[in-house]
Amino acid sequence: MIEARLYQKLGGEKVKCEACPHECQILPENRGICSVRENQNGKLFSLVYGKAIACNIDPIEKKPLFHFLPGTPSLSIATVGCNLRCMNCQNWQISQQSKFTKKIEGEDLPPSKIVEMAARNKIPSISYTYTEPTIFLEYAFDTMKLAKEKNIKNCWVTNGYMSEKTLNLIAPFLDAANVDLKGFSEEFYQKYCGARLRPVLDTLIGMKNKKIWVEVTTLIIPSLNDSEKILKDIAHFIRSHLGPETPWHVSQFCGAISWQLQHLPNTPIETIKKAWEIGKNEGLKYVYSGNIPGDPTEDTYCPECKARTIERTGFAIKRYDKEGRCQKCGEDLNIIE
Repeated sequence: MIEARLYQKLGGEKVKCEACPHECQILPENRGICSVRENQNGKLFSLVYGKAIACNIDPIEKKPLFHFLPGTPSLSIATVGCNLRCMNCQNWQISQQSKFTKKIEGEDLPPSKIVEMAARNKIPSISYTYTEPTIFLEYAFDTMKLAKEKNIKNCWVTNGYMSEKTLNLIAPFLDAANVDLKGFSEEFYQKYCGARLRPVLDTLIGMKNKKIWVEVTTLIIPSLNDSEKILKDIAHFIRSHLGPETPWHVSQFCGAISWQLQHLPNTPIETIKKAWEIGKNEGLKYVYSGNIPGDPTEDTYCPECKARTIERTGFAIKRYDKEGRCQKCGEDLNIIE
């Protein structure tokens, strides 16, 4: 365990966690909503520091990050726990289980060993992913600092539900993020995620203002967030607040592997393609389908001359660009190498 970085003592041994917008006020011997931050005798502790529930080498495209170090591997780590309770969660066994069992599972893997592993295998980035890195902030932060010293990039795959203090803390060490924008109404976020929309939008804007490379993912769930209005609202927000160069990934939902939405069907491919068209019509330069391998909407096209510049099949890619520019017209493709 390690003492949390961001919290206040409220008196009477109660504490207020400041890692995320829930701002949980926690009595002694109790935990916050995430289930992995506990008040012990008036001090807030992270229970997951150095306790990795997952450690894998993934293609960076799996995050998904399509414009950041494309075609490279990323060392991906996670702990148990999450500050949301998304009913569509596909990693619920590790994100939600500790809320019911109170067990903190994972293998000892300190930050130094993570960075050593990445350096030894010449892996150019570390991704904090699978669950929500905000809830293992201290573990991620210490790893990120060591990674920066070795010129290894840091990527967060996040729900965006973090406090401004958390973002300010990690920003100097964070190179890229894929942020889930799950819907576009407070009602949706409260009912299906146990959170609020506004802090996620603030995180996205904050990351762009801090020059962190951002890509956005929306998992399109039949009957819940698949209306044309919602998709247009998301696309408009991305273009107007994050910039037309910000990639938008529109992914297919699979009910069978979700936590609490097994009764819903998979997203029709036609819906994914409709979302792709909405994003392009809104003026986004890069819109990508997700979870339908081999479809041309997974590929990168030059926003100027429409030439195919990166072809994708699953997580395998074939590049035709020239050092991040279109091979035909020379247009900048907004690729971070």
